[in-house]
Amino acid sequence: MSDGTHRGRLYGVGVGPGDPELITVKAARILRDAPLIASFAKKGAQGHARTIAAQWIGAGKDELVLRYPLTTERAFDSPEYIAALGAFYAQSADTLAAHLEQGGDAALICEGDPLFYGSFMHIHARLQGRFETQIVPGVTGMSGCWAAAGHAMTWGDDVLSVLPGTLPEDVLTRRLRDADAAVIMKLGSNFPKVRRALAAAGLLERATYVERGTMQGERVVPLNGMHDESAPYFALILVPGRGRRP
Repeated sequence: MSDGTHRGRLYGVGVGPGDPELITVKAARILRDAPLIASFAKKGAQGHARTIAAQWIGAGKDELVLRYPLTTERAFDSPEYIAALGAFYAQSADTLAAHLEQGGDAALICEGDPLFYGSFMHIHARLQGRFETQIVPGVTGMSGCWAAAGHAMTWGDDVLSVLPGTLPEDVLTRRLRDADAAVIMKLGSNFPKVRRALAAAGLLERATYVERGTMQGERVVPLNGMHDESAPYFALILVPGRGRRP
């Protein structure tokens, strides 16, 4: 029981790109010891992070599932989407804060790394300074994918650019032309646009498509020749650098 003076600690735990064996020893310990495990999920589904972490979470553990009000039903930059997600993250932060105020620790898990395009960041921004927080880094999806592809991404002075496929096509093309090496994320329905931008930047021959890297059903293929009109959420494109190679 809390005496009203002790507050719980919030853990932001990265569980890696998909293979449960890529969870760090520290993350596994926290998943075992934390009294509450929180995770994000779509309506009617188990979140991907929770699926990855399943074998490390003991039976009977208290859990909090934070369900997104929407995912792809609205454009990510539409006022409706921004308002709905903002309210969702505020409510989620309040729910976790109530638990932490009672003195219980909580581990909020997320795929990849908590501070790299992760929903944890929205909670952290709202609770930072109010509660003690410890962030456990995780293997990113992109590093899992370039390991799956066997690509050495950066050589010598190569600069790596990480680009969301949601950018306008002209912006993608310009940034790709300037890039030594690149990772393009958030493909989905943006896939044809991304492919056109890579072709315009002269990088189509160097690009590799990786789907479900480190997971069951992993697919690694040269992008040139693919003509799919969309890609799943867990897919990205790699453009290795060509710097000072041995």
